[in-house]
Amino acid sequence: MQGFYSVNHYFCGGNTKKFIMDRNSIIGLVLIGLILIGYSIFTKPARDRQAEERRRLDSIARIEQLKPETTTLQQEAFVPELRDTIVEQESQLDQRVRELGDFAGSSVGEEEKIVMENDLMEISFSTQGGRPYRVNLKNYQTHDSLPLILFDGDSTIFSLQFFADNRRINTGELFFEPIEESYTDSRGNVQQLTMRLNITETAHIDYIYRLIEGQYMIDFDIRFIGMNTYRTDQIQFNWEFYAPSTERGFQNESNYTTLYYRYHDGDVESFSSRTKKEIQEETVTTRLKWIAFSHQFFSSIIIAGDYFEGAYMVQERFADPGKYIRRFSASVDLPFNNSPEETLSMNLYLGPNHHKTLKSYEDLKLENVVTVGGSMIRWLNEWVIIPIFNWLSNWIANFGIIILLLTIILKVALFPLTYRSYKSQAVMRVLKPQVDEINEKYPKKEDAMKKQQAVMDLYKRAGANPMGGCLPMLLQLPILYAMFRFFPTSIELRQESFLWAKDLSTYDSILDLPFTIPMYGDHVSLFTLLMTVTTILSMRISNQVSAGTNQMPGMKTMMYIMPVMFMLILNNFSAALTYYYFLANLITLGQNAIFKRFTDEEKILEKINAKKDKPKKKSGFQRRLEELQKQQQQQARKQAVQRRKR
Repeated sequence: MQGFYSVNHYFCGGNTKKFIMDRNSIIGLVLIGLILIGYSIFTKPARDRQAEERRRLDSIARIEQLKPETTTLQQEAFVPELRDTIVEQESQLDQRVRELGDFAGSSVGEEEKIVMENDLMEISFSTQGGRPYRVNLKNYQTHDSLPLILFDGDSTIFSLQFFADNRRINTGELFFEPIEESYTDSRGNVQQLTMRLNITETAHIDYIYRLIEGQYMIDFDIRFIGMNTYRTDQIQFNWEFYAPSTERGFQNESNYTTLYYRYHDGDVESFSSRTKKEIQEETVTTRLKWIAFSHQFFSSIIIAGDYFEGAYMVQERFADPGKYIRRFSASVDLPFNNSPEETLSMNLYLGPNHHKTLKSYEDLKLENVVTVGGSMIRWLNEWVIIPIFNWLSNWIANFGIIILLLTIILKVALFPLTYRSYKSQAVMRVLKPQVDEINEKYPKKEDAMKKQQAVMDLYKRAGANPMGGCLPMLLQLPILYAMFRFFPTSIELRQESFLWAKDLSTYDSILDLPFTIPMYGDHVSLFTLLMTVTTILSMRISNQVSAGTNQMPGMKTMMYIMPVMFMLILNNFSAALTYYYFLANLITLGQNAIFKRFTDEEKILEKINAKKDKPKKKSGFQRRLEELQKQQQQQARKQAVQRRKR
C-alpha cells in the first residue's frame, strides 16, 4: 500500500524524495529474488546428489537387512577377517547401487522355490527372476518312464530387460517376493501367485500367475507400478530354454520339433524343422499374437492379450542324440506405455499338442502347432481323418483296432474309385492279346509311331482308357499323404502299444542291430517289412496287366526299387503309419481277389467286340466338320471345271 500511495502521491504532486526511496526498495527486493533463484539453480546438482545418496542409503539399508547377523564373539574372534569382509561387502554394495540404482535392494537374496499344481501339471517357480523354473506334466512320461519335464533348471531365461534412468535392468538377476492366494470364480478353483519385485515404497513390478483346475492354460499378467518415474520407454520380454529329448526315436522327434509364431490377426509361420542349419533366426518387426516353442508332442506358448510389438526368435538344432533336442529363444517387444499403473495381460500354454484341446481356444489358431500338413492335406486331416479317429476313440480303447477300423472306413469310401480302377485294368487285360499282335506286326524301332497309333486306335474302338486304372489311384494319394502327416504327430498314439509295438507313435523294433545302417537305422521294424512285402505284391499284380505292352524301360526294376526305398525311409517312422500302409495293402489285395472272382473277362471281351462292330456314333461337331469338308471339295471341283473351260 505504501508503494501505491507513493506512486499516487508522486503524480498528485507529493514528496519526490519519498518516491525515490520506495523505488530503491523495490529494486532491492527484485535483486534479492534474483539471488535466491540463482542460488537454487546453482545448488540443484548438490540436492540431486543428496537425493541420490539418500536412495543409495535406502538400498544399502534394505541389503543390510538381508545380511546374516554376526555375534559379538565372532566379531572378537575374527576381527581382521570380519573387517576385510565388511570392506568387500561395502564395495560390492556401492557397485550394485551405482549399476542398479533403486533396483539394487532386490539384487541380494536367497533363491526359494514355490510350487503350484492342479490335476494336470505341477509348476515350480523361483524367486530369483520370479520365473517358472520347472514344469512337470503329470499325465505323461518320457519313453523311459521318467517324469515328463517341459523345461527345467537355471539355464531357463524368463525375464524383463529395460533401461531405468539409463541403467540396464535385467529382472532375471533380481529377487522377487512371493505372495500366494487362492479363490474361486466362474472357471473354478484358481491358485494365484504374485511374484513382486520391490523397487521403492511406491514402485514395484508384479508377475501374476493364475493356475486353473483342469487347464494347461495359465493366466500371466505383468503389472507395473510407478515405473513412469524411471524414464523407461521400451521393455523386452526374454524367454529361453533347452527343450529336453523325451521320445524314443531322436530323428523322428527332431523332424517334428520347431518354433512357430502367428502374426496379429494373421497366418501362422514356422521355422524349418528338417533344415541342416544349426542355428535359425528370424526378426519380425510387425505385430505378433503368439510364439510357440513346439516339441513333437508338447508345446510352450506365450500368448499376447492384445499383441506383441515384434520379436527376435532363435532356434538352435542339435544334430546328435543327447539330453536336449533344441534350444529355443525369443526376445519380445512389449506394448509398454510408461503409465503410472499399467498391466499387460498374457497367457502361457504349457501342455500337450492335442489337436482338439488346442482348437478349443477359439480364434487363436493354436492347433497349427500340430503338424498335420498344409493346405489341402491339413483340410483333409482336420475335417475327415481326425473327426473319424476321435469318434472311434470314444468307443474303442485299443488304438490298433481303431487304426484297423479307420482303414476299413476309408477303403469303403474309396471303393467306387478302386472298382473303377480294377475294371479299367480288366479291359486292358482282355485287350492284351490284340496289343501283342500289334507289337508283332511292327517289331522294328522305325515303326514305333505306327505301332503307337495302332494301339491307340484299338483302345479308341474298344472304348478303353489306358489311364483309367491310374487316375483313380492318383486320387487316393492325398489320403495316403494325409496319414503320413497325421500319425507321427498324433499324441493319442503316444506310448500306446499294439501287438509287438510298444509305442505306436514311434518305430516298432523286433531286432536291435549292433551297428547303424545309413538311412535304415539300427533296428528292424516288422510293420515296415510287412508294408514293403505287401506293396511289392500289390504292384506286381497291378503291373501284370501291362506285361507285353509298351512299358517304359526299367519299370519292372522300379517296381522293386521304390518299395525298398520306402522301407529304408519309413523304418524310423511311426509304427502306426507303417501299420496303416500294411493294412491298406492287405485290403487292396483282398479287394482285387474279390473283383477278379466276380469279373467275367469273356463277357467284357464280347462287349468290346460288339462295340467295335457297331457303327460309331458321330457327334454334332464331327457331322458339321464332314459337311464343311464336302462343301470345300465340291467348291474345289467347280473351280477345276471352270479352269478347264478357259
